Amino acid sequence: MTSHQYVPFDPALTDLYQDLHRHPELGFQEHRTARIVADRLTASGFEVTTGVGKTGVVGILRNGSGPTALLRADMDALPVREETGLDYASTATATDAAGKTVPVDHACGHDLHTTCLLGAADVLAHTRESWAGTLLVVFQPAEELGQGAQALVDDGLYDRFPTPDVVLGQHVAPLPAGRIAGHPGASYAGSDSLRVRLAGRGAHGSMPQASVDPIVMAAETVLRLQTVVSREIPSTATAVLTVGSIHAGDAANVIPGEAELQLNIRSYDEAVRQRILDAVERIVRGEAITAGATEEPTITPIERFPVVVNDDAALSRTFAAFASWLGPENLLDPGAGAGSEDVGILATSAGAPLSYWLLGGTDPGLFTTGDLSDPALLTVPSNHSPRYAPVPHPTLENGVTALVTAAGTWLPAAAQRA
Repeated sequence: MTSHQYVPFDPALTDLYQDLHRHPELGFQEHRTARIVADRLTASGFEVTTGVGKTGVVGILRNGSGPTALLRADMDALPVREETGLDYASTATATDAAGKTVPVDHACGHDLHTTCLLGAADVLAHTRESWAGTLLVVFQPAEELGQGAQALVDDGLYDRFPTPDVVLGQHVAPLPAGRIAGHPGASYAGSDSLRVRLAGRGAHGSMPQASVDPIVMAAETVLRLQTVVSREIPSTATAVLTVGSIHAGDAANVIPGEAELQLNIRSYDEAVRQRILDAVERIVRGEAITAGATEEPTITPIERFPVVVNDDAALSRTFAAFASWLGPENLLDPGAGAGSEDVGILATSAGAPLSYWLLGGTDPGLFTTGDLSDPALLTVPSNHSPRYAPVPHPTLENGVTALVTAAGTWLPAAAQRA
């Protein structure tokens, strides 16, 4: 398929997208979504396998000799209460891994990713005369948990299915619809999330002398942690340390017995990452000693995302095709971002190059310049916001076309078949 070929859009994809948005599912709970994906791939003529990596779906379309291209979409949603006001907004709830009932929202756009890949798979299935090789479509669970890609690999993804020559994928972002962004090399940060338990000694609020106050201990720990990046990491390195959660106590007049912090670290360099992790452990244990805690604090990993590295040549090849389609003025290089993804695991596990890009999904009318200097980027709802939802059009059309166009750069035209 040539990079500038017209890609038809199925209007039924709009209904599918809105249906998936209304019915979000948490990581490793994507049973309804997986059934819909499997049914649609089967109808398009794919060999379909379900239950890969727990709830993942893999489709294969063999079309003669040639390379294998893997196209990936993630399916899971977030424990967020939607506040978009859309008539197809989610009101769903689910039970999370801790047994807690939580609201669920596709606040990161994975419903759009799934819809676009289903649309692209159907287009490629119906234009087999224009390409040759093997198309491998992977609908991944649990990206938000940082576990889904590894679960697929651990379940024999590349033992049970063809090993790809390239891994292709996209993520909707709060850029103007009609723009695509990508950065060669290290593109998205590695991420470590940790749970810290600080053990104190509870007491009546009127008798602090009888306590070891874990709330004060937690407050001192949070403040000291904020010095790690500013005072221990070179200014030339990129790193972020965020404490995103503090939980302690249930009453104003009771000093609780423990406090819990959850924190997140973003980094690009393994030495920097290790230095931050070592500093976190030193500070947490040091503050516990200073407070007179009689029990050691605990630090437990929650999730881990490796650095996502775009292959320079692969991204350049894909973006050359995008330039023929969208025009070079609509392609952006956002630089290395602090967001995290686990798509890179699918590429590194296969020894294949990765080409991964951001798909603009926000109303262009909200922007003035539409480039990376646009002040609207600081104000429009972004991924993980309860107010985030891509505009369906032209985002769906562009997302389908981007995937078809990218696949066409790696699967040779039928006339080139061996």
